[in-house]
Amino acid sequence: MNDKDPVPFSELSRIADQILEMGEDQPDVLARELERLPPDIRNELLTSDLLNAFQVFYYFFRENPGDLERDRLTLQPASALLTGVMMTGIDLFEILFSIEAGVPVISVSDGDQVIARYQGTDAFRKAVRFLDETL
Repeated sequence: MNDKDPVPFSELSRIADQILEMGEDQPDVLARELERLPPDIRNELLTSDLLNAFQVFYYFFRENPGDLERDRLTLQPASALLTGVMMTGIDLFEILFSIEAGVPVISVSDGDQVIARYQGTDAFRKAVRFLDETL
């Protein structure tokens, strides 16, 4: 399979079932199983309807964003991360989680425009620090 061919859905579904069986209720186990996958398969799973947005958040950041945020992310399919999922609102700010070219992105918006944008595995901590300094 070359980089251009998508992984067949039946294959993705089978793989997702296997790793969810091991780690659905244990985010650390699920993250470890996702790490073991070939990058092309993992990247497709991370933006599919087979995982939820919290599972993807935990894979990238290895932390719980908070109970309300976890609930919101759990209710959204990972595929919604291609356009962005609102995690929470703090005062006048919204925190959004998205995936761009396989990279996690946390954006802080004032409701109209993005005022801060962070990429990579430290993006969530940077966004939290930005809010702490701004509020």
